[in-house]
Amino acid sequence: MSGLKCLSPDTNSLHLRSLSNMASSNQSSPHFAHLFRQITWEELDPGYINQLISLALLEDLQGVGLKNVPTHPGDATTDALPLSHPGQAQLIARQPMTLCGIHLVANILAAYGGDATFTALRQDGAQLQTGDVIGTLRGTTATLLKAERVILNFLQHLSGIATQAARYSALLADSQTVLLDTRKTTPGLRMLEKYAVACGGGWNHRLGLFDRVMLKDNHLASSGAHAGQHLADAVRLAHKRHPNLAIEVEVDHIDQIQPILQAGADVILLDNFSIAQLEEAIALIGNQAYTEASGGITLQTLPELAQLGLDFISCGALIHQSQWQDIGMDWMHAQP
Repeated sequence: MSGLKCLSPDTNSLHLRSLSNMASSNQSSPHFAHLFRQITWEELDPGYINQLISLALLEDLQGVGLKNVPTHPGDATTDALPLSHPGQAQLIARQPMTLCGIHLVANILAAYGGDATFTALRQDGAQLQTGDVIGTLRGTTATLLKAERVILNFLQHLSGIATQAARYSALLADSQTVLLDTRKTTPGLRMLEKYAVACGGGWNHRLGLFDRVMLKDNHLASSGAHAGQHLADAVRLAHKRHPNLAIEVEVDHIDQIQPILQAGADVILLDNFSIAQLEEAIALIGNQAYTEASGGITLQTLPELAQLGLDFISCGALIHQSQWQDIGMDWMHAQP
């Protein structure tokens, strides 16, 4: 598994032990490597990153998204002032957080003309305290001012996700259960947001519809395979058509589990099960498949769920309930 550099040493070793134990104790699935991962910055497409930055720039300077774009594009404020002289600013954490997005800063400055540089003092995954200096920007004053909001938007949003993931991950620190994200992501930002989850110590569930067969309730209902033999046949058909992908099946009641086990599903997703129902399901499944709990996962419910022996807990709140973190750009120096 990759992406471990985003985690602290203690969290790293814990998760590595967890993964090793799972791989050795549960031999039911030949697709273990497909079940979860931690996406790294190096795996992200530079073209994708630059496209996102370009769109953000065009929103600010040219009103992209409007049917009638402005007749006078650009930064009206900086264009009105004599700001061609050198300047210097620092990015400062205004609250405790887990940092994410540091690699974007240099790309953003390049998009605004390339006459500015960034020196990072902290890396993605770092735990910051209020007042910590994240890095220093140097360059033409107008460039730094134009790029300021786009830089902060990316950093604040991604650090919010990483901070949220770190909070949730900490509650599983003494457990062998792995915390996963979901596909509940901002359209167009999925890979960046999943990267932020990894920087906070969480793990990535499937990246898209392409890398796993996941038979959810609507798939089963629409194909008439919600229970019994029809359900088992659906799982077998999925295995036949996608022999190299993991097969995961969502269930909402205990009676669905046995047919799925007989058909050889790799993961059983226990959706919105009570604690008592989860305990019953885990005992029934044993080592025949991996277990995953989802639905209504909160900071309050995680401690009890962590004690049940689940293989995975997946949680959309890592992303969709995260809050932007407060990061500021403080001007240090200018030479008019």
